[in-house]
Amino acid sequence: MAPSARLSAVPGPSSAHFAAGYRAPHWLPGGHAQTIWAALAARRHRGTPPRWRRERWTTPDGDFIDVDHAEHPTPPDAPQLVLFHGLEGSSSSQYAQAFADWAAAAGVCLSVPHFRGCSGELNLAPRAYHSGDHAEIDWILARFATTAPHRPLLAAGVSLGGNALLRWAGEHGEAAARRVRAVAAVCSPLDLAAGGVALGRGFSRAVYTRMFLNTMVPKALRKLQQHPGLFDREALLAARTLHAFDNVFTGPLHGFRDADHYWAEASAKPVLRDVRVPALALNARNDPFVPAASLPGPRDVSARVTLWQPAQGGHVGFPVSQSPLGLPGHVRAMPRAVGEWLLQHR
Repeated sequence: MAPSARLSAVPGPSSAHFAAGYRAPHWLPGGHAQTIWAALAARRHRGTPPRWRRERWTTPDGDFIDVDHAEHPTPPDAPQLVLFHGLEGSSSSQYAQAFADWAAAAGVCLSVPHFRGCSGELNLAPRAYHSGDHAEIDWILARFATTAPHRPLLAAGVSLGGNALLRWAGEHGEAAARRVRAVAAVCSPLDLAAGGVALGRGFSRAVYTRMFLNTMVPKALRKLQQHPGLFDREALLAARTLHAFDNVFTGPLHGFRDADHYWAEASAKPVLRDVRVPALALNARNDPFVPAASLPGPRDVSARVTLWQPAQGGHVGFPVSQSPLGLPGHVRAMPRAVGEWLLQHR
């Protein structure tokens, strides 16, 4: 079956509808509801969950990453979509499973490279991953381009992964355009400082930041056991915000002075004018992680960057009603819309 025929089987709004303005179901008012429902309760796929085949890649510095490849039939010349996950995400995240569901219907190869330490096994080096690691993105995409040169290469990133991907596109300019056909970033904090402030306040701090720290702090402590003296243990244990965590761990371990230096240098927004590959940035204006005032406007980006900024959607939410009764709802529409946009540039 041709990809165009398969696409019609994927339910939910198309890319044209998203470009015009996504609207959430009436029973999910507000960004928090749209975010939490999508992550915890919405349907991610039709029928059985996606199946993954894991491959371990040795990094240039002697560490490793694990790459999960979705196992579904594809034509010999099918495009290869590389999906970079968000903070503490993986191939098990709801958006990764929804993208795999769309990819199976569309006849597209899908792979999810796990950032270091996110595949369920702690990485080896005295480092982890961060929002602006365009060197890692470049190495991963180069390997995909080398191993499957016959497949048109597309890339998408969600939240942290999308910021890193657009940072790569801006940093590499014309070279990025020679490597991939198109890129897309979904709900990415393109201004990391603004996103950090939003996650450090009120409900977001109590719910989302606590959720992230509940996994990030134990992994950091295991990293300290691997490499004694790597950072101040007591300062890490005292961290109650992402700024405090990044000040002790993420920033210094990856060559930045502190959290403020890291957030400034890793943000993609300052380099969006340098993007030379077709790029999509999808951000809901009610995203509790990403303040609407921090989003880029047309003057902040090159002519190759398309901005979709619907009023609703939450953070990696974009749920769609499943039935006339409105329940249970699914999250397959966003991957379909983003995937359709990417395929226009294959």
